[in-house]
Amino acid sequence: MYKFAIMTAAATGFIASAASAQGYEGEKTGFYAQGGYQYLEIEPEGAESGVDSSGIFARAGYQFTPNFSLEADLATGVDDGEFDYNVDEDDFSLDDNNDGDFNDLIAGTGDIQLNYLTGLYGRVSLPLNERLNVSARAGWAYVDIDADVVTPGGTTLATVEDSEDGAAFGAGVSYNLTENWELRGDYTYYAFDNTDTNGLTVGAGYRF
Repeated sequence: MYKFAIMTAAATGFIASAASAQGYEGEKTGFYAQGGYQYLEIEPEGAESGVDSSGIFARAGYQFTPNFSLEADLATGVDDGEFDYNVDEDDFSLDDNNDGDFNDLIAGTGDIQLNYLTGLYGRVSLPLNERLNVSARAGWAYVDIDADVVTPGGTTLATVEDSEDGAAFGAGVSYNLTENWELRGDYTYYAFDNTDTNGLTVGAGYRF
């Protein structure tokens, strides 16, 4: 994940310096709203792989100058992420298959449900031409999730309700369809304490 941090920091510096040197007359200032699809990969600390989760997001922002804006995101899950979880029966004093042996390996399954993910960001953007723009943003995010692990025998081993906050930063690209409508995609890395979380959003927006 460090390479994403380095790339994003470099992109932010480049865009900020370029933005100070030029403006973009085709990009409005003022309020805008966006929404669309949210993909998250949530990788708990110590896990070998991440858990995929799908959701929807809404975004509201204000463009102060052609190159700088503040925006807030709010997302919620629509498809739980599923994962495998293996544990010895004796760790839970559980004979899941009722064979009298507590030394079996339980091949459990679980899911992670995204209740909501919200964040506030500063964003700098740079036009590449009349319609295409690249951007970088940084801010602070907060996530609330539920997770549970169930054995093949139907026993719930653990139910976790957790929330975390941390820094978030990323980069994106947008394409102006008309003077008011645009398409936009973003990558965001969320630096939460106990998880590495990567997010992708793809959506459409309107400038008022």
